[in-house]
Amino acid sequence: MRRLYLVEPVVALYAFSSFLIYPLVQQYVYRRLWVQLTNSSYPASTNTSRCAGNSSGAGGNSSIIQEVQRQASLFSLYSELLSTIPSLMVTLVLVAYSDRGGRKVTIVLPLVGTLLYTSAFLTVSFFELNIYLLIAASFVSSLFGGLGTFLGGCFAYIADLCKDERQKTLRMAGVDMMIGLLSGVAALSTGYFLRAAGFNWPFLTSALCQSLILLYAVFLLEETVKEVPPELGTPGGAGAVKQALLGFYQVFAGAGGRRRTVLVLLMLVFTSFTFSYVGGVSMVTLYELNEPLCWTEILIGYGAALSTTVFLTSFVGVSAFTYCGVPQLVIVLLGILSVTAGLVLLAFARTTVLMFTARVPMFLAIVPFPVLRSMMSKIIPESQQGALFACLSFLESLTNNVAAAVFSSVYAATVSWNPGFVFLLAAGLSGVPLSFLGAVSLYGVDVADGDGGAEPVSSEEGSPEENDDNRPLLS
Repeated sequence: MRRLYLVEPVVALYAFSSFLIYPLVQQYVYRRLWVQLTNSSYPASTNTSRCAGNSSGAGGNSSIIQEVQRQASLFSLYSELLSTIPSLMVTLVLVAYSDRGGRKVTIVLPLVGTLLYTSAFLTVSFFELNIYLLIAASFVSSLFGGLGTFLGGCFAYIADLCKDERQKTLRMAGVDMMIGLLSGVAALSTGYFLRAAGFNWPFLTSALCQSLILLYAVFLLEETVKEVPPELGTPGGAGAVKQALLGFYQVFAGAGGRRRTVLVLLMLVFTSFTFSYVGGVSMVTLYELNEPLCWTEILIGYGAALSTTVFLTSFVGVSAFTYCGVPQLVIVLLGILSVTAGLVLLAFARTTVLMFTARVPMFLAIVPFPVLRSMMSKIIPESQQGALFACLSFLESLTNNVAAAVFSSVYAATVSWNPGFVFLLAAGLSGVPLSFLGAVSLYGVDVADGDGGAEPVSSEEGSPEENDDNRPLLS
């Protein structure tokens, strides 16, 4: 059977199956907690007046609503904390090890973990088991890696195939766009799916999609690591983990002083921006369920779908800016400012129209991610791409989990007096990546953006400060 070098179908179906249930997770937990705390059924309605009714009833009691909000945010906190460490360790080891053992292991194992988690969610929903079993399921699935492991393997896979830097940037942006388009379709249909069939059918549909992805990844996806570079040794054996960690170390040790500094600064931009962006948007669903919005599942689906259009608009933005020769640091700057403006508007959105409008300024929100990945990829030799993306996936997963935990705690503490405070906090923290970006522009703009960087040297004259494989600096 002929195999394919197309990882995009895996990413597309993974995004669809994940976002088919992602908007439902918080809603399911929210409804179960509502029933437990109020001893009444969750009030179903077709409008936004659910929590604006009679204050004597459960649906209109603000203190009850705030308690449900607090418990739901704490549930998210516990789930994130328990799954963080194993997922991070697996991401670090697997993606770095993929330089020797192949990229497919970093794609297949997270798919197995996701399928297990979705199946557990279906079981809990179908048999109405204790919702805290979902935290245990989250822990077990994290032992197979998580989204960071999966995307780290996919981006390393693309880096293996693309030698041209413009092609690499656009294809990585295309993966982000694929995630946005398919997740948008899934999110848009989730509300109708939930209202028509309840929670069980979306979970079952997601599990079936994930089974198809797994079959494709195992039997149709071709491996890109055919031969192990001699300097990396052979995979397998008791030293596999040690070799993976050594590759992680060599990402920094192998770069010269100036390149190493620029690489660290770019990673700081990447992680600090991820923290503020992910932390802010992770609280959107709970904010929409709270007063005065009180959105139904249909409106939440529309909102999630509109949010995912930023993947498409960001891809168009990256393509247009790259074609016009806009410096990559400027592209990242525009993306950060786009997110900051959107978060500020979210903090003051008190009506449905404003909640939808607040998403418009964030049309370049995803732009910094593929651009920063491409910039860092060019600094590192080809034989260490897996180690680099292991580092990035590790940092991204750590940041995502820490951001979700921190912002869940902040939201639980501030929901009673200002639910929008978390968005203002996220907007303020966006100044941190801007400061690191300024440091890159002052210290190493030629290294980071290709504006007059050092020329490649011959193998006889190469020095630690130059690129090990004689490739030009970032362009």
